[in-house]
Amino acid sequence: MAGRIVVVGGGFAGLWAAAAAARTRDALGRDDVITLVAPGRSHIVRVRCYEADLAPLRVPYDDVLGPIGVAHVDATVAAVDPAGCRVVLQPDPVGATPVALGYDRLILAAGSALRRPDVPGADSALDVDTLAGAQRLAAHLERLARAAAGSRHAGRWEAVVVGGGLVGLEIACELPARLARARDHAGDAGPVGTTLVDPAAQAGQAMGAAGPAIRQALVAAGVAYRGGAGVAAIDAAGVTLSDGTRLPALTVVLATGLRASPLAGMLGVPLDPLGRLPVDAFLRVEGVPEVFAAGDVAAARADAAGHATVMSCQHARPMGRIAGHNAVCDLAGCRQDSLPFAAPDYVTVLDLGPWGAAYTAGWDREHLVSVGAAAKAVKRTINGSRIYPPPGGDRAAILAAAAPVVQAPPAPG
Repeated sequence: MAGRIVVVGGGFAGLWAAAAAARTRDALGRDDVITLVAPGRSHIVRVRCYEADLAPLRVPYDDVLGPIGVAHVDATVAAVDPAGCRVVLQPDPVGATPVALGYDRLILAAGSALRRPDVPGADSALDVDTLAGAQRLAAHLERLARAAAGSRHAGRWEAVVVGGGLVGLEIACELPARLARARDHAGDAGPVGTTLVDPAAQAGQAMGAAGPAIRQALVAAGVAYRGGAGVAAIDAAGVTLSDGTRLPALTVVLATGLRASPLAGMLGVPLDPLGRLPVDAFLRVEGVPEVFAAGDVAAARADAAGHATVMSCQHARPMGRIAGHNAVCDLAGCRQDSLPFAAPDYVTVLDLGPWGAAYTAGWDREHLVSVGAAAKAVKRTINGSRIYPPPGGDRAAILAAAAPVVQAPPAPG
């Protein structure tokens, strides 16, 4: 008997969960109705939001889901009701009557959002967490460029990035060149500056063997590092640090970590410190048998050593594929064909702007695979093709790419 599978979220985990579910549905000769619910018309390649060129970040849902027989509902999920096996949708425009959508199996892949610090002014700071955030940053830099040449605003060509993790490092390495282009367009001649603020004493302190390369790249880009520092307040003219130091800057970008979607909290199970759901080896939410979870909203065991998955497309994509496959197997009554999730090989490929990139392997990033131009070539391949669905609406290619497997790490470059 045909069933209803609803996938919540159109990011890396959600898109691939829907595709994998379609693949297994077809392989089993079933007629299950698969629906992906996500606002907007496009999958966004979120991990590229730090880049200056945002044009390639949109992948229309119709190009991927249409050829494989998956419906897309353009709406926001306002609530999950596990007892009633339904999700409540809030269609656009906001204020329209909510709609209930029932399911037999739910795959929650609602992702995560920037965790803004609890300090005055944080809500008004820029970010590159979403395409909308990246577009706001681009528009902000354009406004700076259009301002009259010689405008005397302290910090006009200064930026502060708060947070020295992966995203913070990537946007910090990009900002000096973007500020310089804005300054040149404005016909100004003043110096540009970017300061990276983080509690860690040394830049790249948590990046293992990549630390020296990160520090070289920051110096090469002209980024100052303010370590051991916290932020007390943010305003339109800059940042005040917890020790009272004032950093004038008209551009303040937050890269302060992620927290899972609040939809995870509606399932009535304990969450981890990042707000993620506990799942078993098959990505079923523990204690909620009709619900699977994948990507940033789920905390899964990645290997035999007990490492947990991280919030990244590296884990979201295979988690989505496994969850989609397993949801159909479960619905079809063939749990013996379900597959456990495992991702024992953890790598990090960090973009470091004009200097290049750093590619590490190991959960502690203890092995330096490549740096500089060689690592940058790997990063460009990842960002430009590896994490994209097959183009051209090729049904066979899309379904083949949705096979429930974990890709091997990228070649060293």
